[in-house]
Parts: sequence; structure tokens; C-alpha cells
Amino acid sequence: MDPVRNPYAPGAGQRPPELAGRDREVDAFDVVLERVARGRPERSLVLTGLRGVGKTVLLGELRSMAVRAGWGAGKLEARPDAELRRPLSAALHRAVRDLAVHHRAPDRVEETLGVLKAFALKAAASDAKIKDRWQPGIDVPVQHGRADSGDIEIDLVELFGVCAELAADVGVGIALLIDEMQDLRVDDVSALCAACHELSQSGAPLVVVGAGLPHLPAVLSASKSYSERLFRYVMIGQLDRTDADLALTVPAKREDAELTGAALEALYEVSGGYPYFVQAYGKAAWDAAVQSPIDADDVRMAAPEASAELAVGFFGSRYERATPAEREYLQGMAEIAEGRDEPVPTSKLATHLGRKPSSLSPARDSLLRKGLVFSAERGWIAFTVPHFGRFLLGRD
Repeated sequence: MDPVRNPYAPGAGQRPPELAGRDREVDAFDVVLERVARGRPERSLVLTGLRGVGKTVLLGELRSMAVRAGWGAGKLEARPDAELRRPLSAALHRAVRDLAVHHRAPDRVEETLGVLKAFALKAAASDAKIKDRWQPGIDVPVQHGRADSGDIEIDLVELFGVCAELAADVGVGIALLIDEMQDLRVDDVSALCAACHELSQSGAPLVVVGAGLPHLPAVLSASKSYSERLFRYVMIGQLDRTDADLALTVPAKREDAELTGAALEALYEVSGGYPYFVQAYGKAAWDAAVQSPIDADDVRMAAPEASAELAVGFFGSRYERATPAEREYLQGMAEIAEGRDEPVPTSKLATHLGRKPSSLSPARDSLLRKGLVFSAERGWIAFTVPHFGRFLLGRD
């Protein structure tokens, strides 16, 4: 079949041709947009799930929805050990520019940008040389006195308030979308929770939508006890059989192609319903098929090639980041779980490796920081990447 017309799109954060299985989340966010626009209180949203389930894609879809509704919207990706001020300033700058198109008072917009610039400039060390100081690229005079104390918690509360006031003038809201939220520094998580708490109390039209790994709720709860009530948590998982079939058949029909029932069954079995894998194996099956309809034999022929590509890019790139001690830890997890995507007890892992639990703590902590594992609950550990155990057991 013509590879140029191949409709499937396996890629990091790349929107699939058919966003199947996410209607519930999309409809819920549509309600949030309407409620906030009408001055009704609404909680911020946190999406959690393993790698490859489509959290980043869904964030992009929610951002597009906000833009279509006339909202200001900005998106950022948290990075380990990097402070929040710079990327958040850029994201809110984008959101304010979205609102400026609809606002009738240029002076009001400029004032908001001036406060945002004051907030952003605090990202530079006070003793840094002029040539080394970061400039936020906001071409307005600085408005001193708000959001520039240097205390991120105080400043973020004030900045969110100022930006929300601008959105209220237009009769819409602001959506701030944060990917990889679990990688925020402890102080930044605390500040973000405090700012969202203030927003919920005042009913200000600014909503934070965060996305991260399954342990993100625990990260937020450890920062502020009230975070359990502050956010609405939504777990994003693999697709069920019906939605996985839709993700494959709808794009194929647009290209005048079909898949047999046996092919769909084989694709679901090999992909496990994880959206990234559905796209990867679907793309390989299309390229392997001689003609429509794509059948189970095409899937079986294509599966090794797709698996090899995932082994290098999706799995291999993560495995290469691990040290020998960390690889031993990962291999032990895979052997205990027998390649299944399920958590394992750390005590059993220590016994399996013939080690004392305390001696494994450095490897465990490093793997947590690298985002390769997460603590499902106290005394248990799990892979953040689906099928990672199967990959480890299948290596030579």
C-alpha cells in the first residue's frame, strides 16, 4: 500500500488522525470553559498516566479548545531542576497576547504585560552581569510593585490574579497547561498549589491543566495537604478494544482502506491498547500490506519491524540513560513481574537481587528522578513506560 498515504502518526506529542477514547475528558473541559466564562467556580485539572497514553496530545487538544473559545492559552513543559519562572512567563505572555486581540483598552494590556515582565525578570540572579541577565522579550515598561518580591509563592498568586483580571475584562478565561508537572521543583509545586487555591477562592477565570506520571497526585499532596481537593484528577489509560479499533479504522477509511476483524484483534493484542503503540503498529501494518484490506498476516509480518523501531527509539533511548546498577534494578523488576505492566514490591526485588533494601535505594532514587519508574504506593515500584518489562526480557 502507498506509504505516502499512510494515515498513522506515531510521534511524541503528535496528534493522531483520530483522537479516540478521550471524549469524556474533552467534554468535561468544554464544561469547564463554559462555567468559568459564566463566572462559576471550577477546579483546575490534573491528567495522570504512563508514558505513551497520550497526555501531551490531550493537553494540546484542550489548548486548542480554549483558543477556539476565545480564551488566552499558554503551554509549557516542566524540566527537572529548572525553575518555573522563565517557562511560565513565556506561556502567560502567549496567553495575554491572545487576549490582547479582543481587549479594547491597550493600556490595560500593557499594564498586565508590565507586571508579567517584572515577574519574569526575577528569574535572573540579582548579582548577574548585564550581558548574562535573561530578558523575557516583553517590549513594555516594567510595572514594579506586584509579582516581583522574589518569593515565587507570593509572586505567582499576584501574577495569576492580574492576568485573570484581564481575562475577566474580555469575558473569557486563561488556560495554563503544564506538561511533565511531576518534574517541577518543590518550591514551585507549593507556589502553584497556593496560586490555584487563591483562584478557587476568588473564582478568578484562570484554570491550570497539568499532566504528569501516575505519582503526580502524591507530589502535589506532599506539597500542600489541600491539593487533594484543589484539583480534579483524571487518570488517562490505554484504550479499550472499541476505541482502539476506531483509532485504526477511521483514518484508514479516509484513505479508502480497511482492516479485517482479525487484523484489528492482532493489533490490539500487540499494542495493548496504548495509543502510541496503536499508531506505531498500525503504521507498520499499513506499510507491510500489499493491498486493502489489511489482514492479520500483514500485522504479523509488520510486528517485528515495529517492535525493533520501538526498541531503539521508545525503549532503548530510556534504557541507555540508566547506569549499570540502575539496569540491574530494572531487569529485576521485569523478571519479578514476568514482563507484565504491574508494580512489584521493593522487598521482593531486594530478595530477588540478593541485596539489602538499603543498598538499592540509590539506584531507585536515581531512576525516580530520571522518570523511568514511579512509586505506585509505599513499598512498591513500577515502570513509567508500558511494555518496558517485556522489552527488557526480550533483549539478548
